[in-house]
Amino acid sequence: MSSFHKILILIWLLSPIDLLAQTEKDSIIQVFQLGEVVLQTSPQKNQIKTDDIIRFNKKDVAETLDLIPSVSMNTVGGRNESSVYLRGFDIRSIPIYLDGIPVYVPYDGYADLSRFTTADLAKIEVSKGYSSILYGPNALGGTINLISSKPLGLFELKTKAGLLSGEGFNNYVNVGTRQKKWYLQSIFSQYDRQFVPLSQDFETSPKEEDFERDNSYRKDRKFTTKIGFTPNDTDEYSLSFIKQMGEKGNPIYLGNDPLNKIRYWQWPYWNKESVYFISKTQIGSQTLLKSRVFYDTYRNQLKSFDNADYNTQTTNKAFTSFYDDVAYGANLESATEYPKHTFKSAFHYKRDNHQSHNKGQKPEHIKDDTYSLGIEDIWHEGKKWQFIPGISYHFRKSILAENAKITNTDGSYAEFPKNDNQAFNVQWATLYQWNEKWKFNTSVSYKTRFATMKDRYSYKMGTALPNPDLKSEEAFNIDLGTEFTLEKLSIKPEVFYSKIFNTIQLVNHVEPGISQMQNTGKAQFYGADFSLTYRPLSYLNLLLNYAFIQRENISQPEVLFTDVPEHHLIAMIEVKPLKNLNFNVNAHYNSERYSTSYGIKAPEFVVFHSQLACDFKNGIRLETGINNIFDQNYALSEGYPEAGRNYYVNLYYQFIQK
Repeated sequence: MSSFHKILILIWLLSPIDLLAQTEKDSIIQVFQLGEVVLQTSPQKNQIKTDDIIRFNKKDVAETLDLIPSVSMNTVGGRNESSVYLRGFDIRSIPIYLDGIPVYVPYDGYADLSRFTTADLAKIEVSKGYSSILYGPNALGGTINLISSKPLGLFELKTKAGLLSGEGFNNYVNVGTRQKKWYLQSIFSQYDRQFVPLSQDFETSPKEEDFERDNSYRKDRKFTTKIGFTPNDTDEYSLSFIKQMGEKGNPIYLGNDPLNKIRYWQWPYWNKESVYFISKTQIGSQTLLKSRVFYDTYRNQLKSFDNADYNTQTTNKAFTSFYDDVAYGANLESATEYPKHTFKSAFHYKRDNHQSHNKGQKPEHIKDDTYSLGIEDIWHEGKKWQFIPGISYHFRKSILAENAKITNTDGSYAEFPKNDNQAFNVQWATLYQWNEKWKFNTSVSYKTRFATMKDRYSYKMGTALPNPDLKSEEAFNIDLGTEFTLEKLSIKPEVFYSKIFNTIQLVNHVEPGISQMQNTGKAQFYGADFSLTYRPLSYLNLLLNYAFIQRENISQPEVLFTDVPEHHLIAMIEVKPLKNLNFNVNAHYNSERYSTSYGIKAPEFVVFHSQLACDFKNGIRLETGINNIFDQNYALSEGYPEAGRNYYVNLYYQFIQK
């Protein structure tokens, strides 16, 4: 079947995700509201709830976010990591939060989103372009907030047992209680897979001799416990502990790019531990205070081997590398209600500590402090108009940056020069609601992102010079959107434009054969996204998401932007012939995308998935499905094929004592 015919089928299927919440019953998971960073009637905000995660069988955050219009999942093949782009911005410019607390890795600002499973989440909120000042720094292109759940009843038990192709399983247990003035919840989840099954259309070779992707195993464990105190109807105090333990292989490159070197890598552990406290306190009748205090550790080990047997480390390319990062900080939010407006403010502090070394070497240390102060005001003019101005000031201070390439006479490492950076952010949003069926929003923002530790200090394996004095990137964003809701039809189109200044780009030949990261870049991103949902019959739901984006590198047109398709479409038809039976078929189309800045492409593809679910009495749900029904051989990143046709079956059980 040609791509053209598949696209015709895809258009027939129709599907968005964000609007499912308007047509489905409320989620059976209660949202942990302390984790929300609330902006009333926020423009350009999309949500994915637990019901959507289950119906699309999404196992981790990267897969789930791909359901949002203008969000594109990508794989960093050389590191076997999953990430996303939001309207062309990568996750260094769209910070990832868990209950309002930043979770990205201190050194490079990234996070492997495939390590974040969805078992403990109630919903995910995505703010495109415009995002509340209350989130803090580095939200150049928007924000993503993962919001956890909390107990519903006097006693509750929720479990899942799942099997999937590739000798995999996906299980969790959620136990909790909610009492009059306190609650307690513990969740344990695990996701293991021995290998990724490849399409039968994949061409085997001496590098990959069968249809079981070599070195593609993964093991993830996650334990979460949360205890909360609710002394009255307005106040709440919560303490959470999260432990993530990961292990993965790194499949080798199988493409035709001669510049892409084969790596024999494995990650014996990728672990993260978090402790955070969140509180909400009502002061008088008009003011609300919310505080967050957090402490995170990130530890991982990477082993580079000589060959595909992964048993020797004798050549120059072999090494064992250790990262041991720590981040801690706090933020304080306040909101005061006045007759015609709500005044909000937020203060953030974060200390990032990075420590790394190869086996047999002394650790290298880098430390940064980041401060942020912002205010936001929500003005109401009558019942139809809202105006939301906001302004913030961010300051990043270099505390310590050791240079492991230079050793002092006493054996200590030399230090890079101290470097500080400050940035202002300004934004304005206008919201208009003609009636309950028609809404309109527009926003303008000037946002910034600080250079990461890696941006400033990395030698890039001896091919580059560090640049400690890198300044923040800047972006001017414009968004325009509307939403029409009729009895059976809802349509939500949006257009956007971003002009990026001081873009941090790699400049070649600053010295013979040596490059450097510099603030030389200018670029522009523009496009549109569109969501539609239509329920012609009580048992039939038709949905569609489409996104278009164009990215132009103004300063260096020959350097291409990577990993984002120009066209991205998701569609679904959902049928509920019986009260307890649900069947859906969904399809994903991605146009071709660049995998390298010099022109290597991953081809376009269409993949179809299906799921059949049956709800029984006594809280039991059984579901089974097929991913990649037509066994398409496709890739998100050239040379790193995705899974072929694969199957899964899940059994859920839920008991809630009110």
